[in-house]
Amino acid sequence: MEIIQNFWDLVQGGYLIPALVVLVALIGYLAANSLFSRALAAIRFSIRGASVPLELMAWPFRLLLSLVALAMLLHAIPFPEDTRDILRHLLLIIAIIGIAWFFMRLFRVFEQLILQRYAAKVRENESARKISTHVSLARKILNVLLLLLAVSSVLMTFDTVRQVGLSILASAGIASVIIGFAAQKSLTTLISGIQIAITQPISIDDVVVVENEWGRIEEITLTYVVVQLWDQRRLIVPINWFIDRPFENWSRTSAELLGTVFFYTDYTVNPETLRHELERVLASTPLWDGRVAQLHITNITEKSVEIRVLVSAANSSNVWELRCLVREQLIEFIKSNYPGWLPKLTMEMDKGKMAPET
Repeated sequence: MEIIQNFWDLVQGGYLIPALVVLVALIGYLAANSLFSRALAAIRFSIRGASVPLELMAWPFRLLLSLVALAMLLHAIPFPEDTRDILRHLLLIIAIIGIAWFFMRLFRVFEQLILQRYAAKVRENESARKISTHVSLARKILNVLLLLLAVSSVLMTFDTVRQVGLSILASAGIASVIIGFAAQKSLTTLISGIQIAITQPISIDDVVVVENEWGRIEEITLTYVVVQLWDQRRLIVPINWFIDRPFENWSRTSAELLGTVFFYTDYTVNPETLRHELERVLASTPLWDGRVAQLHITNITEKSVEIRVLVSAANSSNVWELRCLVREQLIEFIKSNYPGWLPKLTMEMDKGKMAPET
């Protein structure tokens, strides 16, 4: 009995409490790790065929289960009242942070699960792009709200902060005006992000032309948009730019596009022969989607004839490649078979005799 009393006095003295806390936290961590591994295997077995990144939730889950073990330890050991209050307050703060972390990771898992379902259809399907954009922005909005709620909850655990909050509310008139002016631009950007999420002028993987740069929408956040340009550069555009200024969206309702190719030839050109050659070129390539194939004389000058070729393709990348192919093939056809159709400068000199002198 005396040995037990001496051991308890040693614990009360504070020498073994840190080691005991570490031991209980380690036990909680190992238990959480084992439980999470079994739950992960069961969930993956039930949703075979989908690679859900459930590992993202591992660390928050381990933290929460370790906190449960530490709370049980706090309840079992008769700590002094002041020490108990401090530890209980610390555990409460860590629990709030852990719960917020857990839900943020949970939202990300749901986002990845939905995006994987529509990943193969994103570029071809307008509804898939809209769903992808909605899910991504909804997760970011929920994360912001969850973070604000967590910070507010942590601050409200302090009595002094709670009293300060009541004092601030009493003089909220002047404070709200000052904060409103200070955060006007930030609030405008945030509201623009929410408006983009609702009205959807752009979606993930849309083809756009911004600041005379062609690219695809790679990421949409509440404050900015990342546009991946054709040469793999990234253009970072403020979110309110897409609300305040006009821009080109080449895949707003469909990815299909028309492309033009212009030629300048001599007046001796035969358009019908070029039409047949155009049909042959288009029929030989999978870039053409079979919708539009036209060739017209659209303008003439005193020196040449302007010919416009109009073709169609399934998306912007294909239409660019198709335009280049048509341009190359028709130029080669004219050079090889009808070089007289190439534009040239015709000069005519008066060969008449000069009048004799008298």
